[in-house]
Amino acid sequence: MSTNHPGPVGVGPDDAPDTSGEAVPDARQRRTILITVCIALMAVIASVSGLNVAQPDLAVAFDASQSTILWIINIYTLGLAALLLPLGAIGDRLGRKPVLVAGLVVFGLAGVVAGLAPSAEVMLAARLFSGVGAAMIMPITLAVITSTFPEEERGRAIGVWTGVAGGGGVLGMFLSAALVDAASWRWLFVSPLVLGAVALVMTLRFVPDSRERSRHGFDVGGALTSVVAVVGLIFVLQEGPERGWTAPVTLLGLVVGVIAAAGFVAWELRRGEGALLDVRLFGERALAGGSVTLLVVFGVQAGIFVVLFPFLQAVLGWSGLLSTLALMPTAVLMMMAPGLAPHLAGRIGARATMATGILLAGVGLAVMAGIVSVDGGYLSVLPGMLAMGLGMGLAMTPSTEAITGALPRERQGVASALNDVTRELGTALGVALLGALLSAGYRGAIDGRLAGVPEGPADIARGGVANAVEAANGAGPYAQALIDAGRRSFVDGWQNAMWAGAAVMAALFLYVLVRGPRRPARTGANAEQPAGPDAAEPLASTERVDAATTA
Repeated sequence: MSTNHPGPVGVGPDDAPDTSGEAVPDARQRRTILITVCIALMAVIASVSGLNVAQPDLAVAFDASQSTILWIINIYTLGLAALLLPLGAIGDRLGRKPVLVAGLVVFGLAGVVAGLAPSAEVMLAARLFSGVGAAMIMPITLAVITSTFPEEERGRAIGVWTGVAGGGGVLGMFLSAALVDAASWRWLFVSPLVLGAVALVMTLRFVPDSRERSRHGFDVGGALTSVVAVVGLIFVLQEGPERGWTAPVTLLGLVVGVIAAAGFVAWELRRGEGALLDVRLFGERALAGGSVTLLVVFGVQAGIFVVLFPFLQAVLGWSGLLSTLALMPTAVLMMMAPGLAPHLAGRIGARATMATGILLAGVGLAVMAGIVSVDGGYLSVLPGMLAMGLGMGLAMTPSTEAITGALPRERQGVASALNDVTRELGTALGVALLGALLSAGYRGAIDGRLAGVPEGPADIARGGVANAVEAANGAGPYAQALIDAGRRSFVDGWQNAMWAGAAVMAALFLYVLVRGPRRPARTGANAEQPAGPDAAEPLASTERVDAATTA
């Protein structure tokens, strides 16, 4: 762990790690630590998407509007994303183990309140505090890995973590759908609570503590501006599709988010060595390449899942449980491929591994766009889904390692939080943009297919494919025409979204070829030696390492 390795080159004695005298964990202990943090991570990931499958049940239970239900779902992500950077930095200073323990306790208590919530207001508060607990857990899980595992094992451990982060959401949705079908929406909180409780016990017993001393005070200004910036930007992405992109509240959120983001950058540049996040490092190819790749990959992945679910449910007529099960092959590949990525990166380099994964994912999207059809059903999208899952899984691990490797060991909570913020922003961006493309393509295609259909059912059908299927129940002889129009128009919108995703992946592929990290980074989490000429750029000079060491 970090407290037992020498400090990075250029770090003064005031920035040295706080040694505790604990022995360096052996191989068996490291495996147990990895299992522990992955269980904690799975609890957080499962809670991100779990309530999506229970929206109708929540609306009935709380007599709540669709807007309120969406806030119950989204406020968790909002709280999580907004607090990742500050809480990651606090974990570096106060100790990663106590912050992880505190996060698991807050997360568990909030989950109990949510499961027993008598009203929408109580549920909203519980979900917000769940997000706060998750923000304490998520960056620390990765920081524990980067500060505990030696350099030669770190890539494989990060691959396991990345696989859980990438595919865990689908597994959580499958379990959630099964619980909703078999029992009640209140049971959705049981699995995260059980996972959190197991992780808490294992953390107390097995996870070593590590913390870093700094000669600089905590960057309060950077923390506050980062929170405002993330809240503003994610609010826009979440509310824009619902309220309208030109609605006053949406535009206000955009203005606040952009001004706060600009203020954050200016403040961090002014703080220099005492910054929460040294934004100068984004000029280096490792941090910039890893961040851009994760932003795009998670954005496209989230957007594609938004498209896939209505295709499986409204177009193919499958249940929520069966639709989630249909995504499992993609999830399995996304969980397995990150474990292969370090081996591939060791042979051909991080940049080539990232580019290979991005290319595979882009090809998968193009295949889905080219051959998807109502008549072809699930088999028309399965090959593309498999290629996409494999490709994205390969791209995630070297991207994550590039981010954590760009910051030194004593900033691993911040590095991990930056990795997580990038994922959350990408997810919100992908859902908003690809969902908007799908809706626009659907509306543009359905009018020409509604000739002869009465105006009332036709207006309902223009709202979406699920609306078209619902309107068909009372449309008499026009029922089949409405269903066919809705389903085929959805496929047209699907193709718009898929081709857009493929184009974005093509642009990312070219970017990574030009600006991707040259090799797996001699990660700053263990930067005992100056990096060689082919290593990631942030460690190319001792001065740059020293500039990023303190919060």
